[in-house]
Amino acid sequence: MSSPCARVRRVGLFGGTHGNELSGVLLVRHWQQDGAEIQRPGVEVKPFLTNPRAVERCTRYIDCDLNRVFDPESLGRPVVEDIPYEVRRAQEINHIFGPKGSDDAYDLIFDLHNTTSNMGGTIILENSRDDFTIQMVHYIKNALAPEPCPVLLIEHPSLKYATTRSVAKHPIGKYQI
Repeated sequence: MSSPCARVRRVGLFGGTHGNELSGVLLVRHWQQDGAEIQRPGVEVKPFLTNPRAVERCTRYIDCDLNRVFDPESLGRPVVEDIPYEVRRAQEINHIFGPKGSDDAYDLIFDLHNTTSNMGGTIILENSRDDFTIQMVHYIKNALAPEPCPVLLIEHPSLKYATTRSVAKHPIGKYQI
């Protein structure tokens, strides 16, 4: 469990984990060109296009779903010629924003997605015991009020998540942006 007073120093804003989900891609590209609206004193905020080849082709992925390969086996796989593109990309992302599970990992990663489901703006959490993310969700919900912002908890006690955002100390997914 994290400390509720933990200071956030590094934040990743991910778009394009799935190359055919363009809202996050457009936001990341906008922030890469002009990041003034996301910068805060004392906090490094890095907008990042996670799967550029899939974005270029406007397809969910090239070889496999990037949002499923941040497991220890994939991240530890030797880089060889025939390694799937998304596995190699996961290793690169883990190197930049992690390593996953370490004290050096980014404090927070927001992974921005779209869906064709009628979910509206929805926050996805994988851990109900992380005080920081619970406080962050409360802040986001208050900031968006009176618009509703449901929270989907996909927590499982024995499951280790292999999502892009799982590299961070505090992962948050946002759908239907």
